[in-house]
Amino acid sequence: MTAVGSGGVRARARSAAVAGARALALAVGGLTGSIVLFVLAVVSIALVPVGVGIVTTPWVLTGVRAFADRRRILAAEWCGVRIPPAYRPLPADANPWARCFGMLRDPATWRDLGWLPVDMTAGFVTALLPALLLFYPLEGFALALGLWRVFTDGTRVGWWYGFVPVSGQATALAAAALGALLLAASLYLNPPLLRVHFLLTRSVLAPSEGELSERVRVLTETRRDAVDTSAAELRRIERDLHDGAQARLVAMGMDLGTVEALIEKDPARARKLLAEARRSSAEALTELRDLVRGIHPPVLAERGLGDAVRALALRLPLVSEVNVDLAGRADAPVEAAAYFAVSEVLTNAVKHSGADRLWVDLHHADGMLRISVTDNGKGGARTGAGTGLTGVERRLGTFDGVLAVSSPAGGPTMVTLEIPCALS
Repeated sequence: MTAVGSGGVRARARSAAVAGARALALAVGGLTGSIVLFVLAVVSIALVPVGVGIVTTPWVLTGVRAFADRRRILAAEWCGVRIPPAYRPLPADANPWARCFGMLRDPATWRDLGWLPVDMTAGFVTALLPALLLFYPLEGFALALGLWRVFTDGTRVGWWYGFVPVSGQATALAAAALGALLLAASLYLNPPLLRVHFLLTRSVLAPSEGELSERVRVLTETRRDAVDTSAAELRRIERDLHDGAQARLVAMGMDLGTVEALIEKDPARARKLLAEARRSSAEALTELRDLVRGIHPPVLAERGLGDAVRALALRLPLVSEVNVDLAGRADAPVEAAAYFAVSEVLTNAVKHSGADRLWVDLHHADGMLRISVTDNGKGGARTGAGTGLTGVERRLGTFDGVLAVSSPAGGPTMVTLEIPCALS
């Protein structure tokens, strides 16, 4: 056998072994999780009419979603099978009643619940097959090595290995031959069989065409909002350059031209104009730095979202506390969207809340970047046309993010931002 051929066999054997081990874990963990969650979900939903289920159902359904999301992740990582989630967002401050019925009205919830019985039956079988092809041959080999003596004295059939009746050494060797055939088959069948398991999962969990069409419509709207926002931002930059730094630089050029003409005739006047030109250059440089900071703050690019938000909070005229729990960095566009959204929320808090203290919390969990800004002001904040939070909502929508506001009269106000993303 050539080195290339030997390497190919080793690679195929490694792939088959990995697929079989993963399939065994799926079969055991999937069966256990599906049964437990299905029973809990049925009992909890049945208790909704008496009130108990209103409290317990959101927790159980959150567990079901986490279980389904974990299977989506494994499908993508292990076999490249993409299963898009399509859960409707829920406000972070929703009460148990709203969360319960909001989740029960979501078609994705019922797909998850319908998938659990499929996963504990057909899903269990499709996950078990690769594991059997990998591990069942070990029994045949053990029988040939003498394990058959435990079951028979050689005068009768004491054990069946597949369709082979084991009654002595000869039949035990036949069992080993069958095991070898199964092991050889696993080299070619295990990865495809594991993929079949995830394709079955996708057939149940994947959203319908109608839901995908609605998703496309929402993404189209958010993309249009993003384009409009970008165009407005470009116009703002052009206006700021024209009215600010550019005007100062033009004036400085004119002053320097006058200095050139007066340097011999009126040195005192020339020195005065040079001092004014120096001040103008310093002011122009400050404005340019502020403009660059408004486009993409250097601290955000260099040190990440957590430190950038801390820098924002330090410039506020309020007592602020920032808590960051991020294990890595999100993609640059996501970080920029989150940064400017937080900046807008903090600006609103300073201008309108009447607060003297605020808290900012950033953390990442379950594939979601969550940021909450809380102040002890007078409350009354809301989203809607004409408010600054509307722009924040549009900015987050570009990244499939959501904004939730809890601001009763008298305060406190909590604004929560959520953006689905991964950290690197």
